[in-house]
Amino acid sequence: MDTTNIFDYPLPMAETQNLFTRSLLVIVFAVAAHVLVWLVRSGSDWLIRKSAARKTPVGFVTQQPKFITFTGLIASAVTFAIYFVAVGYLLKYTFNINLATYLATASVIGLAVGFGSQGLVQDVVTSLTLIVSDTLDVGDVIEVAGQVGRVEKVGLRFTELSNLFHQQVFVPNRMIANIGRFPLGGIYAYADVQIPSGADPAQVQEEVNRIAHGVWTQFSAIILSEPRVFDAASAGDGEWKYFRTRFKIWPGQGALIETTFRQRVVAAMKRFDPAYADWMVSVTYRATLSSGG
Repeated sequence: MDTTNIFDYPLPMAETQNLFTRSLLVIVFAVAAHVLVWLVRSGSDWLIRKSAARKTPVGFVTQQPKFITFTGLIASAVTFAIYFVAVGYLLKYTFNINLATYLATASVIGLAVGFGSQGLVQDVVTSLTLIVSDTLDVGDVIEVAGQVGRVEKVGLRFTELSNLFHQQVFVPNRMIANIGRFPLGGIYAYADVQIPSGADPAQVQEEVNRIAHGVWTQFSAIILSEPRVFDAASAGDGEWKYFRTRFKIWPGQGALIETTFRQRVVAAMKRFDPAYADWMVSVTYRATLSSGG
C-alpha cells in the first residue's frame, strides 16, 4: 500500500496560480515594451515635425539639418534595446532561462550574423560616418554613385534621393564613395552672348532677356530660379562686348542652355547680323557657395 502523503504533491491550485503569475508577467512586459517603443517613436516624430516647422523648443535643432537623421537612428537603436531587454526577461520568467545564457547566445548569434552580413555592417558604418562627418545633410542636392538628387533621408542601409523626375532613388550606403555636393541646390550656367557688330546694345539686351525668361517659363523644372541678364561687359582688350546671362539649373541639365537657349539667341541675333554664329554664345558652369556668385 502506498503510504506517500498526498500533500507531498504540488496542488493543482498552486500550479494554476504560478501559471497565472507568469502569464501576467508576460503580458505586463509585452505591454510595457510596446508603450516604451510608442513613446520613443512619438517623441522622435514630434521633434522631427517641430524641426521641420522650426518651432521646436530645443534651439539647436533648427540649426542642425542632420538632427532628423540622428533622431531616426537613435529612435531605432532605443527601440531595438527595449525589445531586446523585454525578450530577455520574458524568456527568464516564462522558460526560466538565465539572462547570462541569453546574452551569451545573443552575442554568438550576433557574431555569426555579422560575419554573414558584412555588407549590412558596412552600410551601417558608412551611414554613421556620413552623418558625423558633415559630408551631407537632408535637403542637400548631391551627385553620388551616378545619381543626382536631393537627399530625403540617410538611413542605416540606404540613402534616399529624390531626382529631377521625382523618383525615389535608394543608394546602398556601401556604394557611396565620391560625393559631389551642390550647396545652393543646383549649379550656375553662364551664357555669354556676344553683341553683334553695329547692333544697339539696349535692343540686344532686351532680346536676350526675353529669350531667357521664355526658356525659364517653359522649363521651370530644370531652371530653378529667374535668370538674370547682366550689363554689357568687354572681353580682353575691348574689341567686342557681350551680355552675360546667369541661369540656376538642376545639375547635369546644361544641354538645355547649350542647345535650346543658344539656338534661340543665335536666331534672334541673326536679325542684327546675318553672319552671327553659334560660337558667339559661349556657356560655362560653376557651383558656387553664395547666392550672389
